[in-house]
Amino acid sequence: MKRALLAGLAIALVAVGAALGAMRLALAPRDPSGAEQLFEVAPGETLPAIARRLEDARLVRHRWGVEAVGRHRDLAGRLQRGEYALSPAQSPGEILEQIASGRVITYPASFPEGFTAAQFAERLARAGLADRDAFLAVVHDPEVPAQLGVEGDSLEGYLFPETYRFPHGMAAAELVRAMVGQFRRVWDELAPLARERGLPMRDVVILASLIEKETGAPDERPLIASVFLNRLRIGMRLETDPSVIYGIPDFDGNLRRRDLENAENRYNTYRISGLPPGPIANPGAASLRAVVEPARTEYLYFVSRNDGSHTFSKTYAEHLAAVNRFQRAGGS
Repeated sequence: MKRALLAGLAIALVAVGAALGAMRLALAPRDPSGAEQLFEVAPGETLPAIARRLEDARLVRHRWGVEAVGRHRDLAGRLQRGEYALSPAQSPGEILEQIASGRVITYPASFPEGFTAAQFAERLARAGLADRDAFLAVVHDPEVPAQLGVEGDSLEGYLFPETYRFPHGMAAAELVRAMVGQFRRVWDELAPLARERGLPMRDVVILASLIEKETGAPDERPLIASVFLNRLRIGMRLETDPSVIYGIPDFDGNLRRRDLENAENRYNTYRISGLPPGPIANPGAASLRAVVEPARTEYLYFVSRNDGSHTFSKTYAEHLAAVNRFQRAGGS
């Protein structure tokens, strides 16, 4: 009898040892030298479904090991959708922790200063990061600006030009929130200067967008800001071509005299007084700062030298001479 009990105990110990060994093996990395691969978690996908696909993808040894870790660490309800770079060199626990943390693959998207909202949308669509129309629907929703702490009835002007990294499948509203959030961080530094000049956020952004489209030369931005602010102060029209162009649907690249005389174009600063009704592009930090820290000048005019720079003038006679010298049909 005693001998039988000892034999039974030995068998039980062997079974427990085997079970523990199997568990340790299931919880260990499948292949310490394994390479990363793409693994996508679908919205609402359950722990058992993910565990099965991890096993099928040969990222883990056994699905039941993944499920056991998930239940033990209470991760089942925290697993997040998205694309992940996973490796069989990771343990099942490390893999699940990564999925639960949402450390997804992200893709770069760069937006130059002066891009319009439509150009933002097109670039996101080409990168597979957003639906163009869905993105623009959020941008032009009149209720969204106030929700994000900016002024106006559109987010044109508040999509901060920057290089971002976004995952696939991110909602258009979240993409917009990230871009406007970056604008707000820049604006928080400039807001005190804007208040000193008595300039609302909206006016600063409109002016900065005009500056952004008029020049790419950093040293000229404060000078162009001074021209616009001087003109506004004395009630002189801004007469800036980029604003007119923004208001022309399907602009063909050729600005005609009839375009400058078109009173139906709400952005025609040759016909309207004051600022256009909204920003014409999304300005960067340098143009925003130029508005609140403009150069101190008496300039009222500038004209392109056709090399990316401009000549600035105080009087119309000086300006006319500069136009005759550099480009008979141009100027601002």
